[in-house]
Amino acid sequence: MRALGVIFLALLQISLMVWGVLAIYFSYLPIPLRYGGAGLFAVSSVAVLLLVRPWLKGAVIFWVMFAVVLGRWLSMAPSNHRDWQPDCAVLPYATVNGDDITIHNIRNFDYQTETDYTVQYYDRSFALSGLRSFDLIMCDWGLQHIVHTMVSFGFDDGSYLCVSIETRKEKGEAYSTIKGFFRQYERFYVVADERDLIRLRTNFRQGETVYLYRLQNVSPAVLEQVFLDYVNYINRLVDTPEWYNALTGNCTTEIRGHTRPYPNRVKWDWRILANGYGDQLMYEKNMVDTSLPFTELKQNSIINQTAMAADRDPAFSKKIRQGLPGMNHGGTVRMKKETSDQ
Repeated sequence: MRALGVIFLALLQISLMVWGVLAIYFSYLPIPLRYGGAGLFAVSSVAVLLLVRPWLKGAVIFWVMFAVVLGRWLSMAPSNHRDWQPDCAVLPYATVNGDDITIHNIRNFDYQTETDYTVQYYDRSFALSGLRSFDLIMCDWGLQHIVHTMVSFGFDDGSYLCVSIETRKEKGEAYSTIKGFFRQYERFYVVADERDLIRLRTNFRQGETVYLYRLQNVSPAVLEQVFLDYVNYINRLVDTPEWYNALTGNCTTEIRGHTRPYPNRVKWDWRILANGYGDQLMYEKNMVDTSLPFTELKQNSIINQTAMAADRDPAFSKKIRQGLPGMNHGGTVRMKKETSDQ
C-alpha cells in the first residue's frame, strides 16, 4: 500500500508539473518570460523532486512552487476590452419589459466566404408567451465524437433566435483546444439569425455536417424559464466577463446548465463530454423524435443540402426544417398549455 501511495503522489506531482508548465506557457506574460518561466518551472520541479532529500521536503517545496503558479493563474481576470476580431467584437444584450423581450445586436453577417463577410446586426422584439420550440444543432467538423452545439428558440410568428457559445478571440488569434483549458479566451454568446450561424457552417465552411433536432416534451413554462436563463446570462456577460473553458465551460456544458428546468435533463453521462454522441443520448431519453431508428433519425436530420439551397432566402429557417423528424409543416411545434392554464 505504501508503494502505491508513493506512485500515486509521484504521478500527481508530474501531472501538476505539466499543468504548471502549460499554464505559464499560455499566460499573458511577454513571450520571453513565458518561455523562460515555463522552462524554469519544469527544470526546478524535476530537480526538487529528484534531488532534494528527505523526499517530504522536496514535495513541500514543489507544492509551494505550484501554489505560486496556481495563484498567479487564478488572478488572471477576463476582460471585455480587447482588440477583438470583427465576428465577436459586439456583445448582445436584452431589454426585458414584461412579456416583451428585445434582443439587441443580433448578428446576421452576409458571407461571401468563411472569412470575408459584411458585418450586420439588428434588434428584434420577441414575445415570451410566443415561444413554441427549442432546437439543438450539432455541427460535426470531422471528429465525430466531439462537435460544436448550438440552440435555437422558435416563436409562433415563425421566427427563430439562434445562440452559439464560443470563444471570444482577439485579432490574429486562432482557436486551440489546449489553450482553451488555460484562460486564453473569454466566453462569448453569439446571438444570431440562423442565416448567419447555421449558414456559415453549411454553406461556407468545408467539411462540416450539421444536424438539427427538435427537443420534445418541453412545456411552455419550462421553455420560458430556459429562454430567460439565456437572456439573463447574456446580460450578465456585458458587465461581468467570464473565461471559456474547453472542459467545464464549453458549448455543451453551458447548454446543460441553462436547461436545468427541463425535466428530461440528463444529470450526468459521459456523452456530455463526448458530445458527438449527444443525439444518441437524447434519443435514449426520449428527448427527440423516436419514431425512426436512431441511425435513420440522424441521417434524416442533416440539413446541409437544404441550407445550401435556401441560402439567403428570408424563409431560410422554415425551409431547413421541412421534412425533418419531429417538425410540423409550419416549422414550429405548438405545445399545449398546462392544465391549470386552460
